[in-house]
Amino acid sequence: MADPQPTLTSIRASARRVNDPVSISHVSADLAGVGSGPLRDERLLSGLLIAAAGAAGLATIGTPMVRVAPAGGISALLLLDPCHVSLHTLPDRGLVLVDVLARDPAGAAKALDVFVRRLAPTTVTSETRTRGGA
Repeated sequence: MADPQPTLTSIRASARRVNDPVSISHVSADLAGVGSGPLRDERLLSGLLIAAAGAAGLATIGTPMVRVAPAGGISALLLLDPCHVSLHTLPDRGLVLVDVLARDPAGAAKALDVFVRRLAPTTVTSETRTRGGA
């Protein structure tokens, strides 16, 4: 039977585990030279957000939140545990801006690869940063 009264030592140990720094990999990418059709396709882009999360090995918290602008561009966000994948499309410029926060660089790269393989941009410019950790 477990001791119902925690000791000060066990509380301090638990607090250290909760407050341990966690590094998150943050990838920002501009995918240029994409046809305007896919960049106006709400269902396709929502599906890509979910596929990207799966490729990164991250659990989704819900369904993608999607906003379609009057000019046809799409902004979409998928919240993950504990990260996110988001995108903004500019169909008239053939551009999609992708943002991935994942637990590790390999997962973030796999998530970005989902967008690159499916949207087939002519140019990809990306930056990866480590955030939130020591």
